[in-house]
Amino acid sequence: MTKIPTNVDISPQNGGQIVTVQRRTLAVLSVAQITSGVGVAVGFAFSSLVVAQLSGSVSISGLAGTASVLGAALLALPTARASGRSGRRAGLALAYGCALLGCLITVVAITVRSWPLMLAGLVLFGGASAGSLASRYSATDLSPPGHSARHLSWVVWAATIGSVAGPNLAEPADHLGRRLGLAPDTGPFALSLLAFAIALAVIVIGLRPDPLLLARSIAPAPASAPGTTVPAARARGTLRTAWQALRQAPAAVRALVAIAVSHTAMVSVMSMTPVHLDHGGSPNWVIGIVLSLHIAGMYVLSPLVGWLADRVGRVPVLTLGMGLLLAAAVLAGTAGPHGVTQVSAGLALLGAGWSCGLIAGSAMLSDAVPLEHRPAVQGLSDLLMNVCGATGAVAAGVIVGALSYGVLGTVVAVMVTITGAWLTLKRT
Repeated sequence: MTKIPTNVDISPQNGGQIVTVQRRTLAVLSVAQITSGVGVAVGFAFSSLVVAQLSGSVSISGLAGTASVLGAALLALPTARASGRSGRRAGLALAYGCALLGCLITVVAITVRSWPLMLAGLVLFGGASAGSLASRYSATDLSPPGHSARHLSWVVWAATIGSVAGPNLAEPADHLGRRLGLAPDTGPFALSLLAFAIALAVIVIGLRPDPLLLARSIAPAPASAPGTTVPAARARGTLRTAWQALRQAPAAVRALVAIAVSHTAMVSVMSMTPVHLDHGGSPNWVIGIVLSLHIAGMYVLSPLVGWLADRVGRVPVLTLGMGLLLAAAVLAGTAGPHGVTQVSAGLALLGAGWSCGLIAGSAMLSDAVPLEHRPAVQGLSDLLMNVCGATGAVAAGVIVGALSYGVLGTVVAVMVTITGAWLTLKRT
């Protein structure tokens, strides 16, 4: 049973204090996003290379990314369950705590030269991604009507800093780790460990009062009086609860589908683009620039996407996102291996379309579900999002290997076109 905070004046005439708490909440979540983003980017940039060195197999090295994505999916529901029972602080602390433990395991695994142990550590490492995804929902708990997409988008935008800076810190971290007496290749994961520890401390210390518990205490129904406890039924962040809530909220189902399709389209095309360009002889630095443009498309415009979702509506922005994903699939899919400029434009649009799907979809999902059921439904959304992303990457590899990159573009184009039409027709 979770105590609802009583140290905030929630009377109507003191609504300004809720605004102050929300500003603090957004600042705390943003700082945690930046620091954890550094940890994720550093570890992700180095993990495949280290697994390849430990195992002596390029094929096995591909399991590094799969392990992290699997971890994010597996930890989505436990994070949601902890949030539903004890508040957002507990859920995020669980996610970042698992990531921290995962880094410790990877450092040990590299030291003893065990790639299976490292993969196990990378599964827990995925907790950081689970925490990052859950943070965006935490930003909406105290948002006033018509502002949830904007608040969510600022937390998403904060991930840009860590995502861009992280990969550039991997090599310096390795050199520093060697100087400090750590085993070769452990420095980047030691830096990730430090980043996750800071993110964990920021959440545990700074996320007070807890936004979800405070939102529950001021909800008109079925709220409990300040100082009482949250009913056990309300606190169950279970899969059953999520499915029951979705059956009663068609708008939430549409949002969940839009998020999953957007993520699947983005991951499938993005994951095969380096292979496509490599076939054309593009050097690694060119491929790096193309991926950087893609990341910029994903995050840089997120505040604008959030503003649009609040001003013109969730469904129009979701439809816009599907249109951008369609344009991206056509541009990238019709580009030859030497068409770097065309592929770059396609990847930038791909990132922007993903941003529309994630931000507008997440806001729509939160708006459509009662407050007591949100953590469960949000956790289910993150679970499906990661599973679809991993499945999309595997399917994309099969399609490109058996057919071509152009066929992959066609498949993605058909998928997003059908989804966009369905969203428009189902609009209420």
